[in-house]
Amino acid sequence: MNIDFGCTMCGKCCHDLRLPLTVAEAITWLKRGHQVQLFLEAIPWPEEPAHDNLIATHKRRRSFPALSGSLPIRVVAVIVAAFDGPCPNLGEDMQCSAYESRPLVCRVYPAEINPFIPLSPDQKACPPEAWMHGTSPLLRQGQIVDAQIAALIAESRNTDAAEVDVKAALCETLGIATAALGNEGFVVHSPDASALLSALESARATVAPMRSASWRFVSNRSATVDALRSVDAVASETSAWETESAEFLGFFADDLMGSAGHVSLPN
Repeated sequence: MNIDFGCTMCGKCCHDLRLPLTVAEAITWLKRGHQVQLFLEAIPWPEEPAHDNLIATHKRRRSFPALSGSLPIRVVAVIVAAFDGPCPNLGEDMQCSAYESRPLVCRVYPAEINPFIPLSPDQKACPPEAWMHGTSPLLRQGQIVDAQIAALIAESRNTDAAEVDVKAALCETLGIATAALGNEGFVVHSPDASALLSALESARATVAPMRSASWRFVSNRSATVDALRSVDAVASETSAWETESAEFLGFFADDLMGSAGHVSLPN
């Protein structure tokens, strides 16, 4: 697949986002007075997969080990900038006021960071003219040919892996131990901004997180809850799980009481 891309400055990619951040970016975002959330999902991990399982290797690299009941799991924590409407850094002229220090994921856009998600213009907010042949080459035969973007993708993946222990310590510090089942949704935690900033700075200085908490799965699907409990994991239905600082956002229809929201994260 060959794809060309030229930004039209429409600003559509800068609205209504949950934008993945590095730890340093999250600290900067909070200090600017903006909102930051934590998106948590967990994957049952009863045994190590084969070395040639590339998807499992990718998931392992960006997750930390934990227990839910007696079930070994791996937890993926994503720190996100949360905003509805325009990005707080977006000016009326559609220029980014923080362009030189904009988050890594913004620098990579519209390319994908996840190596198992193919770039599809249909899944992006950019107008058709942004993808016209003859603009800047982005993909050739399915491979990124823009050297700067390729380097930024590698930096993003490496940073994600390098910050796993910091995110584990962050969850420990904040007392966070609930997550959605991987590929079913997220449990979104919205800590107080000042507490989150303090916890981020503390976690970044932590050498070895304790990881002593027993993690709980939350699901809006009764079959999922039953299956997790059958392997001695701790699992709760959304209808029986209440918290003021977290919510469940699911990818599938709710078959329990109430309703679930839906969310997607870039890359």
